Amino acid sequence: MAAALQPLSVDDSASSSGRLLSANAALDAAARLWFASALLGQWVFLYYIAGFYDAATLRGDFALWNKNTHLLKGYVVGDTAGNLAFAAHVLLAAIVTFGGALQLLSQSRVRFHLVHRWNGRLFLVTAIAGAVSGLYMVWVRGSRANLTAGLATSVDAALIITFALLAWRAARARAFRTHRSWALRTWIVASGVWFQRVGIFAWTTLDPAAIGMTKAFDGWFDLSWAFGCYLLPLAILETYLRVKDRGGPRSRYVMAAALFFLTAAMAFGVYAAYMFVWRHALYRVGA
Repeated sequence: MAAALQPLSVDDSASSSGRLLSANAALDAAARLWFASALLGQWVFLYYIAGFYDAATLRGDFALWNKNTHLLKGYVVGDTAGNLAFAAHVLLAAIVTFGGALQLLSQSRVRFHLVHRWNGRLFLVTAIAGAVSGLYMVWVRGSRANLTAGLATSVDAALIITFALLAWRAARARAFRTHRSWALRTWIVASGVWFQRVGIFAWTTLDPAAIGMTKAFDGWFDLSWAFGCYLLPLAILETYLRVKDRGGPRSRYVMAAALFFLTAAMAFGVYAAYMFVWRHALYRVGA
């Protein structure tokens, strides 16, 4: 007991500091790899959105949306308000996908501070507008598979709006560390649609029988992933932030290992989505 109360020796202290530095380096490497993979995957998704939806939207060829057989409700003859809401939503999605990821690059904050500031404002406003247009499509236009899916979209929209406003308030107060945390949370929940597709295509590629999925989107996987596509990434982010801030060497190594695994799973989902869906959709429209 007395030995346990003795102060650490210089060697013990140096060893502990070395383990912490190594664990922190592993965690930083895992986080950078995850972010680089997410950035690449989201820009692949952006290529699909721009090529399939945005090009047709800017040409006024709204009927082309319906070539996506996975779309619940695309172009509807006579539904001018609904069609315009969908057009706005996909255009906003492109801005959120590109600008959000760009905003998180450390180089943009350090070297291009003015660009970072205005791009951040654009991202937050666009994310809020996209959430509102999503709510309109779900509850007014009826673009939902079922009530649970509609509730999942609504919770995600509420989180996007809340987190964006908190990120904005922190930036106005010049509480930049707090601002960055809320901006990260906003980006995560605003990427829910992307996470949803990556998860679905990873699941159906690994399991061609699509256990837990139905044509009515009311299987156990359909319903749980409707919420999980943004709550699970958000929980991972919260865990990462706490481990990064207060974790010891062991927890940092565990978190790093988890991030490496999640990066591999995410990359597989992006590959599956592109190879089996996004690429073929672009071929159908001649992109």
